[in-house]
Amino acid sequence: MARKASLSGFPEWLPQERAVEQHVLDTLRRIFELHGFANIETRAVETVGQLLRKGEIDKEVYGLSRLAAEESAKNDPNALALHFDLTVPFARYVVENAGHLAFPFRRYQMQKVWRGERPQDGRFREFTQADIDVVGDGELPFRYDVELALVIAEALSALPIGDFRLRVNNRKLAEGFYLGLGLEDTAGVLRSIDKLEKIGAEKVAELLKTELGATDDQAAAALSLAHICTQDTSFVEQVRALGVTHPLMEEGLDELRQVIEAAVLRAPGKVVADLSIARGLDYYTGTVYETVLVGHESLGSICSGGRYESLASTGKKNYPGVGLSIGVTRLVSRMLAENTAVAARSVPSAVYVTLANDDSWNDAQDVAAALRSRGIACEVAAKAEKFGKQIKYADKRGIPFVWFTAEDGTHEVKDIRTGAQAPADPSIWSPAAEDLANMVGAPVPASV
Repeated sequence: MARKASLSGFPEWLPQERAVEQHVLDTLRRIFELHGFANIETRAVETVGQLLRKGEIDKEVYGLSRLAAEESAKNDPNALALHFDLTVPFARYVVENAGHLAFPFRRYQMQKVWRGERPQDGRFREFTQADIDVVGDGELPFRYDVELALVIAEALSALPIGDFRLRVNNRKLAEGFYLGLGLEDTAGVLRSIDKLEKIGAEKVAELLKTELGATDDQAAAALSLAHICTQDTSFVEQVRALGVTHPLMEEGLDELRQVIEAAVLRAPGKVVADLSIARGLDYYTGTVYETVLVGHESLGSICSGGRYESLASTGKKNYPGVGLSIGVTRLVSRMLAENTAVAARSVPSAVYVTLANDDSWNDAQDVAAALRSRGIACEVAAKAEKFGKQIKYADKRGIPFVWFTAEDGTHEVKDIRTGAQAPADPSIWSPAAEDLANMVGAPVPASV
């Protein structure tokens, strides 16, 4: 893990750690593009009115102003603030560019976001998110809810993060169940159930009774629903066994069943129906997702999202969508802390081209150009020191190969890890595939 940040909540990785983060981003980018998602980037700032229109608490939003700005600017809905996620800016982007987009529009986005949270394990004030969404014009087939669960399961499976569980629920199921119980304030019940893992069942039951007027039986039934968790579609019968009926509940049951049926076939063991998942944001209307690392559940969700019907809206037209967001910085911080992934070296360079004398610098640049033309990253020495010193420098940089050019124009390359040295031609020589790029993977166990 990098040294402790001098400014709490704003992590800065060392080069070898940054290589791990880049590997995560490159892997996600590759998977997303294989599934046809196009990349976009939105501005870092939005108006305060835009950011807060869906009820996100303003204490977490960083305002943006000149140092000399008036204090009253914080109450101005047209004042600027840094975005706290990528979903709200994306909704604005869709509305403003609808005439130029082909729907359903599939996008992925990887950017920094800022959130005024108390820094702790896995929580930062500045962090990178990687989002995918599909948005429709007026309507969006439910099958996209199924597809996104499978794309995320594939993407996370391609990362060296260990086992994970993508936990899926459906708000229609939960809200219909609560309505069937006679609890009208479904949003309030969802907010209480969302606290289940933090405060426990007993305190949630107390909240339901004291704040929402639930009876003992209603609170017990709501908690019974939340405790259902299966890796197959057996949750359907478990819900019906609770004896509650409502058309909205049946609609949600059917939608969640479709997600889990596909996951059993295409991502076995990775996706579960977990009816405790509620998601705190009010704009979710159907499928909701949360993802945890097995054995590291206390870290919280590393990937979450859901279905929304009117987040992107002109007032006359809605652009419904479904999306998930991966907390890249949270994920990378745990990978580094647990040493589950390391970069082979701290620099991209595979070759260090030495100088026999100061007059050989241009010839060394020719060697480097020939290597780079074939995608081999390399550096050229700045001065002609003793070869031992140049080799030592390459070793310190983590560069595996050192290139030598003799006075007669012949070349040799040395693998400084093994000491092996052999003749080489800069126009055809290439390192092994595992040395060509700065590979990221599980650490190699130390030899006994």
